[in-house]
Amino acid sequence: MNNVAVSVATAATFLWLGMVLAISFLEAPLKFRARGVDLVIGLTIGRVVFRALNKAEMACAVAILVALAVRAPSVSVASAAVAAVALLVVQLCLVRPRLNRRSDRVLAGGKVPRSASHHVYIALEAAKVVALATVGVLLLSG
Repeated sequence: MNNVAVSVATAATFLWLGMVLAISFLEAPLKFRARGVDLVIGLTIGRVVFRALNKAEMACAVAILVALAVRAPSVSVASAAVAAVALLVVQLCLVRPRLNRRSDRVLAGGKVPRSASHHVYIALEAAKVVALATVGVLLLSG
């Protein structure tokens, strides 16, 4: 890969990784511990924040894929990058719609049983963190 493509891919990878760590593993759980933030307020804020995060993630994914397409990366870099993007696609296409339907019912005042979808989303986020860290380290080690 050329230096510009490596720099763009590396920057986008670590930006994406930082956003996921900050939002999914710091902001999301902490907002429900803040005084005055009930479930409805927390879910409403969460929907806005995660919608913005997912848009930013898609932009980072595109930047990485374009940078990697400029000049073919190693198989390990390509595999880890494709894994991160695939995990995002699974989250957006399969898990988020379920979480949105559930939060719609909660926001409408309905009693909704606990859902395993949150645990699936968190597991996918953790796997995505590993994939992104792998991409970043491999790009840096050149």
